[in-house]
Amino acid sequence: MKIAIIGYGKMGHMIEEIALERGHEIVCRIDTNPSPTFPLKEGVRVFTPEEGFESDEFKSADVAIEFTTPTTAKDNILRAWARGVPVVCGTTGWQAQVLLDEDRRLHDHPMLIWKSNYSVGVNIFFELNKQLASAMATQPQYTPSIVETHHIHKLDKPSGTAKTLAEQIDAMYRGTMYNVRRDIPIESIREGEVPGTHTVTWDSEEDTIVITHIAKGRKGFALGAVLAAEEIANMQHSNLV
Repeated sequence: MKIAIIGYGKMGHMIEEIALERGHEIVCRIDTNPSPTFPLKEGVRVFTPEEGFESDEFKSADVAIEFTTPTTAKDNILRAWARGVPVVCGTTGWQAQVLLDEDRRLHDHPMLIWKSNYSVGVNIFFELNKQLASAMATQPQYTPSIVETHHIHKLDKPSGTAKTLAEQIDAMYRGTMYNVRRDIPIESIREGEVPGTHTVTWDSEEDTIVITHIAKGRKGFALGAVLAAEEIANMQHSNLV
């Protein structure tokens, strides 16, 4: 599979490493300001967005993996589609649901996979959160809250993962006899180089129940994104057959 990477910082480099390990080819790298932390290997070129999206290298890609900023994600997706390249987007904080509603081109589009978190472990955590919320939906004595901690470089607050957790809890309440909206408080902490920690707490006068996911690095996120790229590339190939 030929992959284009949009956003060649820490996450982009980790995606490249995982993709190469899985036998894929990186055909194009795009970044506005490549990080000086990562010296380029001989023969590796990083395109500016203006150059990259117009390049033959980008147009040859089977899929693009996009991890950039909240202000550039939507435009990157549309520019990739204009070249016929499907996108796996991992950028959060760009008000994805609002944009999906406002722009029908982004709604349930077969050339886009977007998740608030691609980590396999986090997606298992999501399922655990939904099961616990379902059990708690008929126990009004418990009050839910969320705390998320990330590195100081993370631009969005609260994290997309924390928002997803809150939305899952709210959805469970709407599906019960109480059928009320729960505004789930989210505390956001930015410190050091923490990859990501999410804690959901259910508190009552009698006891407290806590579930936590702790990311140890970016590798889990990168692997999930590459797996999603394999999925969407296979889907596109099947549609052409």
